[in-house]
Amino acid sequence: MKLLVIEDSPRLRETLENALTRMGHAVDLAGDGHEGDAMGRAAKYDAVVLDRMLPGMDGLTLLHGWRRDGIGTPVLLLTALDGVEEKVRGLGHGADDYLTKPFALAELVARLEALVRRRYAQPDPVLRVGPLEINTATKSAILGGAALPLTAREFSLLELLARRPGQVMNREQIESHLYAELKGPVSNAVDAAIYSLRRKISPPGSPALIHTRRGLGYVLEA
Repeated sequence: MKLLVIEDSPRLRETLENALTRMGHAVDLAGDGHEGDAMGRAAKYDAVVLDRMLPGMDGLTLLHGWRRDGIGTPVLLLTALDGVEEKVRGLGHGADDYLTKPFALAELVARLEALVRRRYAQPDPVLRVGPLEINTATKSAILGGAALPLTAREFSLLELLARRPGQVMNREQIESHLYAELKGPVSNAVDAAIYSLRRKISPPGSPALIHTRRGLGYVLEA
């Protein structure tokens, strides 16, 4: 997933960035409302983690502006305010989910996963492409009954392609989903990642699952 975290606490920003990056997600960070607003309008994200109380522009004002302007990116609202009226207000401004601080990281990740599944109209966490099963909840993949030894980055690439069955994705699109804006890949990173993943999910003698569309990009299909 490509995620945007808008949070004014440097410590929490760093914690979320480190944890989500280790899971293979691309994470961009913003420390105030104006910066987060600009980033959320300039790039496409699978989901946004948005703090309710922000300097410059508070989270509800930012969110209301996005929804007013047709930006439908799923938003998980974080807040230290846990009253029912506050939750209703946040959801009424367009939040897709609500999490009260302090929270467990595992719960935050599970809620983000659920938001993304709904966004792509894929309620089942298990995606299937031919003989391949990809479990987006457990971050695991099975081929022919055997678990595949994928790195976090390889799994993110596989999930990216599996959520768009039959859709060709070019290098720029893949880069934008797998790498943070300020931590772009080296020039051949996408090709190398595709090569490594292709070898693992299509061993010798088995049908190819990742196909190259010359001049266009890559597509995952049985």
